[in-house]
Amino acid sequence: MGFTGLARWTNAPTTGLELINQNIMRNHQGRYIGKWSLSVKSFRSTFGSTPGFQVAAERSMCALAMNENVFVLLEDPTAPTRADVLQQAEASGSTGLNQTVLLAGPPHYRTTFLTLSPPGALEQLLGQLKARWVPVRQPGGSTAGSQPSRSQGTAGQQLTIDGHVFAIGNDWLVRAGNVILAGGAVKGMFLEAEYLPLPGMHTESGDGTSELLSNLLTSVLPNIPDARIVAVTISEAQLEEVLWDREEEQAEQQNPPEVEKDDPDDIFVTGSDDHESPTYRKGDWVGVDRDRISAFLIMGALRSEGIL
Repeated sequence: MGFTGLARWTNAPTTGLELINQNIMRNHQGRYIGKWSLSVKSFRSTFGSTPGFQVAAERSMCALAMNENVFVLLEDPTAPTRADVLQQAEASGSTGLNQTVLLAGPPHYRTTFLTLSPPGALEQLLGQLKARWVPVRQPGGSTAGSQPSRSQGTAGQQLTIDGHVFAIGNDWLVRAGNVILAGGAVKGMFLEAEYLPLPGMHTESGDGTSELLSNLLTSVLPNIPDARIVAVTISEAQLEEVLWDREEEQAEQQNPPEVEKDDPDDIFVTGSDDHESPTYRKGDWVGVDRDRISAFLIMGALRSEGIL
């Protein structure tokens, strides 16, 4: 897996997927790899409807199923962001991400991003915990919020992303899929280009856009006038927030890794290990982290348009 760029074709025609297919096959000598299929559901909490319990704003939750994992994005508008807490800690004289600041922080931040496996694990967990979450849109046109005990875990997919995966040469994967609502209406497309040789890529722009990926996505688009294409990006600060793991960081603070030092008396040690392969670092687009970032971007784009 490599570095990925995502774009949203908001006014794609119903034939857009076929046009992209033809363009990749004819003009880029691409080959068909397989299906690209994602499903997205959204939920809201019902704490506000509990007698004697009032909240300033309801929490929301989105779940995107991709491959063998479900990526869950929870948002609590009343909670502070992690960046706000760290800024307050620095203003009060604390330095760095020390253990005291972490343990004294809030029980959760405004945004929580979880990975569950296998698909269906979220509904099972909500049912077992009898959690007060209901689907935003339920099958049969019922209204969200009615009879939460029976609706939890029974909602149909709110929307799907259905399309194809193509390979261009040995370095590129291109995913293209229609955004299909529960009623069957198509709301544009998502295009995703993945550059396989690199797990990370330095970008000059602050929003994380890459000219290499943008050019590839532009080249696979059919020549249609008035096409509205929007790049879906993530900044370094957002990327750190998405991939941050509170428990992992606390464990590192309590048990810092030992740093091996070279022995100057060791006759078998000369120079430095400049030719070692680069090690994985948090934030690289590798394995499940790549899927996490892709899922976060897709859900963010759909929420910004009011589709979720």
